[in-house]
Amino acid sequence: MAYLNLYRENLRHNFEFLKKMFDESHLHWGVVTKLLCGNELYLKEIIDMGVREVHDSRISNLEKIKHINPEVQTCYIKPPAEQIIEQIIRYADVSMNTEYFTLKLLSDEAVEQNKIHKAIIMIETGDLREGVMGDSLVSFYEQVFHLPNIEIIGIGTNLNCLHGVMPSQDKLIQLSLYKQIIELKFNRTIPWISGGTSVTIPLILNRQIPTGVNHFRIGETLYWGVNLFTNSTIPGMSDDVFELFAQVIEITEKPVLPIGELGANPQGDVMEIDTSLYGKTSCRAILDVGLLDLDPKYITSIEGDYKVVGASSDMLVLDLEDNLETRKVGDMLRIKLKYMGVLQLINSYYIEKRIA
Repeated sequence: MAYLNLYRENLRHNFEFLKKMFDESHLHWGVVTKLLCGNELYLKEIIDMGVREVHDSRISNLEKIKHINPEVQTCYIKPPAEQIIEQIIRYADVSMNTEYFTLKLLSDEAVEQNKIHKAIIMIETGDLREGVMGDSLVSFYEQVFHLPNIEIIGIGTNLNCLHGVMPSQDKLIQLSLYKQIIELKFNRTIPWISGGTSVTIPLILNRQIPTGVNHFRIGETLYWGVNLFTNSTIPGMSDDVFELFAQVIEITEKPVLPIGELGANPQGDVMEIDTSLYGKTSCRAILDVGLLDLDPKYITSIEGDYKVVGASSDMLVLDLEDNLETRKVGDMLRIKLKYMGVLQLINSYYIEKRIA
């Protein structure tokens, strides 16, 4: 049976690296846990490291965090849907918002539950996902500052997640200027400027964060140690936090090309035939994981440097070339993955999750 390992010591190493970086820069940060899909085994590892601020895009995941440790500050990191307003107030201490309609619903529910709900207003800075447009910001704040039981604690932005727009000093300075305008206009103090996610870490390491930008939401770099500007591992961090183990369930020398009339497979693909390969064979291995669990495009490497031939719903086929004698049925192969690959696996009911 295939299973996913989370390597505890590597995760803790990355956490301590980031904690030291943020502490030395006097910056606030929280850990984004949406990758973990509410898996309680993995969420407990996050909390046990000493994390006291957690960000997630699923309210059911934040509910689990509150059950593990009610003292952890929870933040819902997308504009809330109307149907979950009651749960947002109950389980999210903070939410990120862009619509007055939603904030009014949050305000009414916060009054009903006798709670003060904190809000970060997200501002559009170019990636064209969520965010209030800059020229509407003053009028927007004029409305939301009057809502009872809502405390505006920050402004924020999100970059790189939709169109790949990268953060820059100029964009973060723009965010700082918006904060100054709002504070002067309304004589209010806004504690946080939430400057983004893991993609902003290279700016922190290069000391390029403008004064005033003081809060970040970190996920991918915690789990992969990655510099998202260069797609390389940050020196001193680990890229070995997650690893998939899949078992060889068949291994046979077979023709390289399929035999018979070709139509579309269940994924809608039709194979193109390279006639130069007729008559050639190679060693094929089948692993006990498939498209139901993992898209092969998110695999970065397979132990043995084997090539993926393709996948069906429940099986992954590898080309071992002429290495028939090096592997046998029952072998477990180690597979390294991109972020989206691990996300799929953690969300799969069929993949066992382990701590190593």
